[in-house]
Amino acid sequence: MTTLTDPVEATRPRAISTQYTLSRDKILYGGLLALTAIAYLWGLSKNGYANEYYAAAVQAGSKSWKAWFFGSLDSSSFITVDKTPGSLWVMGLSGRIFGFNSWSMLVPQALMGVASVGFVYVSVRRWFSANAGLLAGAILALTPVAVLMFRFNNPDALLILLLCAGAWAVTRAIDSTKHAARWMMLAGALVGFGFLTKMLQAFLILPAFGLAYLLAGKPALGKRLLHLVLATVSLIVSAGWWVAVVELLPASARPYIGGSSTNSILELTLGYNGLGRLSGNETGSVGGGVGNPGWGGATGVQRLFGGEFASQIAWLLPAALIATVVLIVAAGKAPRTDRKRAFAVLWGGWLVVTGLVFSYMQGIIHSYYMIALAPAIGAVIAAAMSVLWKRRAEWLPRVTLAGGILLTAGWSFALLKQTPSWQPWLRWTVLFAGVLAAGLLMLLPELKLHRTAARRAGMFTAAVLAVSALAGPTAYSLSTISSAHTGALPSAGPAGGGMGGFRGGFGGRMGGGMPPGQTGTTQPGTGTTQPGTGTTQPGTGTTQPGTGRTQPGTGTGGRGGMGGFLGGGGTSGVSSELVTLLQQGAKGFTWAAAAVTANGAAPVQIASGEPIMAIGGFNGTDPAPSLSEFKELVAQGKIHYFIGSGGGFGGGFGGRGGSDGTSSQIASWVSQNFKSQTVGSTTVYDLSTGTGA
Repeated sequence: MTTLTDPVEATRPRAISTQYTLSRDKILYGGLLALTAIAYLWGLSKNGYANEYYAAAVQAGSKSWKAWFFGSLDSSSFITVDKTPGSLWVMGLSGRIFGFNSWSMLVPQALMGVASVGFVYVSVRRWFSANAGLLAGAILALTPVAVLMFRFNNPDALLILLLCAGAWAVTRAIDSTKHAARWMMLAGALVGFGFLTKMLQAFLILPAFGLAYLLAGKPALGKRLLHLVLATVSLIVSAGWWVAVVELLPASARPYIGGSSTNSILELTLGYNGLGRLSGNETGSVGGGVGNPGWGGATGVQRLFGGEFASQIAWLLPAALIATVVLIVAAGKAPRTDRKRAFAVLWGGWLVVTGLVFSYMQGIIHSYYMIALAPAIGAVIAAAMSVLWKRRAEWLPRVTLAGGILLTAGWSFALLKQTPSWQPWLRWTVLFAGVLAAGLLMLLPELKLHRTAARRAGMFTAAVLAVSALAGPTAYSLSTISSAHTGALPSAGPAGGGMGGFRGGFGGRMGGGMPPGQTGTTQPGTGTTQPGTGTTQPGTGTTQPGTGRTQPGTGTGGRGGMGGFLGGGGTSGVSSELVTLLQQGAKGFTWAAAAVTANGAAPVQIASGEPIMAIGGFNGTDPAPSLSEFKELVAQGKIHYFIGSGGGFGGGFGGRGGSDGTSSQIASWVSQNFKSQTVGSTTVYDLSTGTGA
């Protein structure tokens, strides 16, 4: 006899279970974002103005819409920063709304980090599971270099957010038939805005985005190709409109393009911030030099696994490379639209292409660039873990997972061993947890445990696995949160971290030696300059007069960055007497003062709130203004003071000369035609009086 059952009643237990799972997933997702926000916002003010080079531009943008649009260093718009201004737009708007200060500048960066974690979560969850999404988001959130840069004011925070959002849009496009073109155009627009944030670095993910959709998109091949064309058009429009405006405007109507030698945004794009980074033949701003080991050590795949790069990003890098292979193998002979294969191409392609470019580029590279690898590492590891964990009862997936655990634990042990006096117990804990997790993983399926006991044992194994994989980077991230980070080259984790070799560039922790023929001695934090000699010693290395080439030093800058470089003592090195002088003397002048390099101008401008002309731009090598142009500005009464040596805030009189000695020529002319006075501990020249006025 058949018993009739109410269909609603029959489905109710499953509906309740599904509702419970959805609620649980939402709570855990919300918890992940909340904890990320707490970590990124905690004690944020200790970083002060972080990189004062960008902070000065944010301040300028909060005062002048023209400065905001162009990304000018000062509110009178003499010269721009040496990047496109996308990230400055966000921080500048925050400064306009809430007033310019450390919090209004850095909070948007932290929130970008939270949003990036969110996009990685939803991208992984869509094709795998909520647990996989949580793991991917947690890996990104806890990566040391990510914690560092989402609490800093460099452009990388917005770049990563845009690229993560772009990857999510490609995922939606692959899943869609009717609206695939719209999603791909959105992805193109997001990458295009990424160009307006950090120029050509945004394009490193294009091969992965394009190939993933071409291989796995649902529409027919012809439509998929058309959609890629539309995405490319969207990218060009979103990236090119600002470039077109800058190029079409006459030079007199806009600021000088910092970092270029010909006042051209196209030169900056293709030279200093473009192909020059790959070849080392960079034009403008800080020259690299082909194969220059002072900028990142020897090229090759070993670069990311040694020096400071390793401690910033490489904790899970070996596992991520294995995970990419696992996803491809797991797809096997599945249909073209298989999600595992598409995911491996999308996120694994992001990881491999970006990693190879970083490994072999011969121009300027810094360890904080490694944040670009963090989202892909989290995504591929979480996806592969989801696949392997579900099949852990099978021998091959179980061995692969156990091997990956042991490899990761051993590699973390090696990284932690580089700081033997810092938390020495941690490396042994990580190693023990890895061995235990691998052993449990291999043993438990053979015990034939009851279902409840097996579930609990699996949860315990997963917890131990998480400790072995994440304890190292988490500890480095907590160290980063608890420490102040300022200057042009910040780095995450405790002092002394890394695998030897290159330690971050100028001034502080190079260890890998100087480029051939460069001695580069450093006097940290002195900010002193010899008048008229063109030799500056702000803790960042010395410069030979007239060469325009900076020689990175081997000074003792702190873990937080470069110390004297772009700040020395920072705004704290600017005396109250100097601030008062500039504020009282700014009325009626376009620039309250001029100083050689952004190193000399930025901290004074931030402290005084008045526009300070940065002669020569970033490090004094840009040919702006020329001596004749500077004389004309002085004659027109547009610049009140010239800031010389002393004060401890770097820059100083004489600067770095520039490729044609422009900065040195200006400094010499000022010293010969104007009388100096000491204000606080700073030498200042009044340009409104004297034979040159």
